[in-house]
Amino acid sequence: MCQGAEQIQDAELEVMRILWQSPEPVALAEVRRELAARCGWEDSTVKTLLRRLCAKGAVKLERRGMYRAVITQAEYGRWSAKRFVSKVFEGSAKKLVAALVSDGQLSQADIDELSALFHQGEEPK
Repeated sequence: MCQGAEQIQDAELEVMRILWQSPEPVALAEVRRELAARCGWEDSTVKTLLRRLCAKGAVKLERRGMYRAVITQAEYGRWSAKRFVSKVFEGSAKKLVAALVSDGQLSQADIDELSALFHQGEEPK
C-alpha cells in the first residue's frame, strides 16, 4: 500500500496537486498563492494542511519553506482506484467498467483503447 495515502483528505489533495506539478521542491509562498487563488484559503489553512501532510509522511519539508511530495500522483492514483473499486464495486474492476459502459461514460474510442490494453497482457494461445 502507498503509505500515507489512506489518510489524505480532500483539502490536502489540493495541496498535493500543486506539489505534483513540480519535480522540484515548491516554496510555501507558491503553494499559498495558488491555493488562495484557487480555493480562497488563508495562509494559516495552507500551513496547517502542509503540517498534516508532513506528519502523515505524504510530504517532506526539504529545507525551510520548501516542500515536496513523497507520494507520487501515480502511486496515489493507483491506491485511490483500488480503494474505490473495493469500496463501491466489491473489489470487482469488471463491475466498474461495466457501469461505465452501461452509463454511456465511455466512447467507442475509449472502449477500443481499453480493449487494446487488455490484449497487451494476454499470452498467445
